Amino acid sequence: MLDASIALVREVAQREIIPRFLRVSHGQRKDDGSLCSEADVAAQRFLVERLSGIRPCPIIGEEMSPAAQRAIWEASGDDPRGLWCIDPIDGTTNFINGLPCFAVSLAWLSARRVRLAVTYNPITDEMFYARQGNGAYLNGRRLPLRQVTSDIARAVGGVDFKRIPKPLADRIAVRPPFYSQRNFGSSTLDWCNLAAGRLDLYLHGGQMLWDYAAGSLILSEAGGRMGSLVHDDYDAEDVWRRPVIAALHPAVFAAWRDWVRQDTPPRGSASEDDTR
Repeated sequence: MLDASIALVREVAQREIIPRFLRVSHGQRKDDGSLCSEADVAAQRFLVERLSGIRPCPIIGEEMSPAAQRAIWEASGDDPRGLWCIDPIDGTTNFINGLPCFAVSLAWLSARRVRLAVTYNPITDEMFYARQGNGAYLNGRRLPLRQVTSDIARAVGGVDFKRIPKPLADRIAVRPPFYSQRNFGSSTLDWCNLAAGRLDLYLHGGQMLWDYAAGSLILSEAGGRMGSLVHDDYDAEDVWRRPVIAALHPAVFAAWRDWVRQDTPPRGSASEDDTR
């Protein structure tokens, strides 16, 4: 099942996404403010048509309506076949603007837990994948790729300021506890770069299921830790708008989690700016 999923993700990138790269000049703005291009729609259609050949079960895709997504999720909890969750292009703004940082992301869930994950950057030909209990890999190399720091003061942080509470965003801007900050515009790749050791810690104020499903398993199988702004159990968070605090090294995670949670305001005060 994992090998077939990897092959499918590579195929959809080659057939539907790469031929449109640098040729799509604009996208449609969705209700949540994010962009959708013709490549997103074509890639999702291709994946939906082919996934039943790997494992026939319900599919949630980013380019479905919110009502359809929620109905499929609610009906899938006791389905023994499980559930596919797909993001045909994560980083659509990058894709439309010619920035070579976007990915196809695919996850399979059973009993509402991610069991299999594949995330692929077709520009760099980097295929990240994991199966529960079997580790995480990049093109056959086990993750992480390098030994990372245990000192948060030396850490490189992936911080996306979408929906982060303003007091927290201000603290990060003025006196971050880490060494340097990066943001690449693709949540699914942020998770993978953290799992690989390219980043040491991560923060995002609120992701959708398809943003974190594959990446959370890849990070977990690489030995990383994760929680939310209020929960140590990451899966206790709202499935549809899930903040993430994460790090690869456990000591960095503990320091980062505690620092982020200082004076964090109640839920609902976060900015709803979405620039994806």
